[in-house]
Parts: sequence; C-alpha cells; structure tokens
Amino acid sequence: MRSLNYVHRVSLDFTGTLFPHAICLGDADNDSLNELVVGDTSGKLLVYKNDDSKPCITRSCVGMLTCVAVGDVCNKGKNFVVAVGAEGWFHLFDLTVATAGKADSSSQHEFQSSDDQRPFFTQHIPANTKVILISDIDGDGRCELVVGYTDRVVRAFRWEEPSDSSDVGPGQLILLKKWLLEGQVDSLSVNPGPEGLPELMVSQPGCGYAILLCSWTQQDSSESGDDAPATPGRDVVLHLTTGRIHNKNVSTHLIGSISKGTNFYQPARTLKLMDSSEQLLWSVQVDHQLFALQKLDVTGDGREEVVACAWDGQTYIIDHNRTVVRFQFDENVNAFCAGQYTCKEGKNSPCLVYVSFNHKIYIYWKVELERMESTNLLRVLEEKPEFKSHLKVLGVGEYTSSSVSAMNKLIRFRLEQPPLKSNQHHLSLRVYLNRGPTDEC
Repeated sequence: MRSLNYVHRVSLDFTGTLFPHAICLGDADNDSLNELVVGDTSGKLLVYKNDDSKPCITRSCVGMLTCVAVGDVCNKGKNFVVAVGAEGWFHLFDLTVATAGKADSSSQHEFQSSDDQRPFFTQHIPANTKVILISDIDGDGRCELVVGYTDRVVRAFRWEEPSDSSDVGPGQLILLKKWLLEGQVDSLSVNPGPEGLPELMVSQPGCGYAILLCSWTQQDSSESGDDAPATPGRDVVLHLTTGRIHNKNVSTHLIGSISKGTNFYQPARTLKLMDSSEQLLWSVQVDHQLFALQKLDVTGDGREEVVACAWDGQTYIIDHNRTVVRFQFDENVNAFCAGQYTCKEGKNSPCLVYVSFNHKIYIYWKVELERMESTNLLRVLEEKPEFKSHLKVLGVGEYTSSSVSAMNKLIRFRLEQPPLKSNQHHLSLRVYLNRGPTDEC
C-alpha cells in the first residue's frame, strides 16, 4: 500500500463547530465553479470560494445546522443551497441573487458577508434531522429532498408551486412518503437499479442496507403524513451484504453510483465494493475506524475512486481493481468531504476537505494521481517513445531485453551518485526523469 504526501493545501478561517453532514462541495452560486458550504451549530451558513481564507458569503439560520446540501431542489434548472437545523427548520437559499449585478468586488463582499441576510424561504419540517439528499429518486426527472432522522425514519419531500406561479416564493415542501427502518440511518444514496431506474438506498447497521420503494401516489402521500403510523417493512426491502451473522452495533456507511453504477459499503473497518446485483467485487480490511465515504476521480480517467476517511485522519483511496493508496492528515477529523473545488488554478479540480477538532478547515487541492497502481521507474521509461533516443545520447546503445539488468544498474547509479562532469550527459538524463511521474516507487 503506497503512502501519499499532498502538500498543496489552503487553511480556512472557521471558529465554530459543526456536525459531520453540515459540510459539502457544490456550485452554490451557479457560476460553474464549485464552492465549499459549511453550516455550524450557531446557525451560520458559510460559503468559501477559491483560496480566500474568509467566507465570501455568510447567512443566518434558525437553530443549529445539522445538514447542508447543494442541488436543484426546486427543479428550476439551477442550484440552491439547503440548510436544515436540528429543530426542524428548513432553509432555502438562492445565492445567485447575491452575486447578480455586482460589478465591484469590494461592495460584493460587503453585501454577501452581511449577517442580516436571511433565507428567502423557511419551512418547519420534523425535527432531529441527521442526513439529507437531493436527487431524483423516482425516475421522473425531478429532484426530491430525502431526509434521514435520528428516530430511524426517512422522509421524502418535493418542492411544489402553484401552476400559475413563475416565482419560487409561493412554493413549499410537500411530504411524499415516510419510511420506518429497523436500524439507525447513517447515510442515504441513489444507485441505478437492474432496469436503469434510480433506487433509493439507506444504510443499516451490521453491514446492511435497505432499498426504499418510491411508487407513491396521491393517496400514498396523504397517508404518509406525520400523524400516520409508519410500520417497518412497508416499502422497505432489507439486504445483507453477506450471509453471516452481523453485529448490529456496528454502523454502516454507503455511497452509490460510483462511476459506472456500482455501490460501496463500509461496515466498521471493512471496505466492500459491490455491484447492483449484490455481487461482492472485493473486500479490503483496514486498521482504522472509518466514519466518512466519498467518491472522487483522482486519476482523470472518468472512473471514480472510493475515498474513506478515519477519525484520526488516515485516508484511503481505492480503485475498482482494489489498488489502495493512503494519505495521513496530521490531526483528528471532525468532518470530511471530497469532490471538485475551485482553488488557485481557477478551475474545478479534485480536492480533500478536513475539519479538525481545533476549529480549522483544510482544503487539499491538486490531489490528482497519474495512476493508482504501483510500478517501477524502468517500466515507466519503457513506455516513453523517446526512451531509446535518450539512451543513445548517454552512450548506452540499443536497448534490448538482455540489457535490462544493465539499465537497472545505470538508473540506480545515476540516482544515487553525484552528477557526472559531462553536463550534456547529466542534463539529458535529468530532464528526461523530470518529465515522468513523481510518485513512482
């Protein structure tokens, strides 16, 4: 298992405390570049942009925030910021308005940082929110808001407006369905089912998960009100990832739709990758207590790797071939997320975000890898078309399979010994090596 050492990082000013799901990455202001959204226990919503250590937008909410998310929850073709508090207050922000028509950057910062800027819509929903998800869960092309609670209940809402209204203001959240689970809900996710339609999945203790059926009608919505009883097993299909006895005291975290529609489950210290037919693709044992799962394409090949973070900062990145690399963050972690963020280069790039218990937020940007698997320097050189020409410049001659041992000795000698007196030969090899990957063994 290779160890990585990421050095490009930005430290953000943050003095509050937050819940693990009160942080996310997304395009909050609809400028096609991602921001970091954070909600703290005092009700502050903070939006960080680029490499500025101070938040560019600050908003005030009612109560302590437990969850934040970015997505088209109103189905308007643009992103909104959602913040939900422990007391059940749902806050909706359209941050596009905050940046519209502001030509002067200094006046824009003053306007956006004003603490008296309230959400343009607030609604009370059931309290004790634990995790939220914005996604199309029934395959109708419209996004729903899914909320998981500490009392093992999951509710699905949809934003509805009067048919004659073109503004978001008159709308509100309408309850679609309520499910009662057997165990605690730690994560929500959506994954394509066997027929390609989305399936709403929720983690269950002991390496289990449940699929929540979304075949609602108007009658289902009326019967799923808060006064209606929710019974376990109704529209809940429970799955266990193995046939052995499970420890119900072990929490499970789940993330779906990884690259080509695979699922990933994390029970305690075992990482498992499964496809939609519940076939176990691989299992990885780790020696740290994990608490967060994300997906991120760190190689740029279009296939997302799985990122798992432990409480002590140990971070694992695993690809579909079970290749594992790890990175050690130097503090204990209170919250973690991974995704695309716009930092110094002015474009979205893969990043890792850590929130420490010392009230600090660190964004590690430029975390791309050329490859996940380990290799050796000679193999990398062989793949370069100009390799043979460089050998001739060094006076080695033609490269054949019988000279592999000699080449190993030459490369080892040039890496360990002082430079040659001949600047031409030395610079030729040096320039060539600098063009190769920097993380090879």
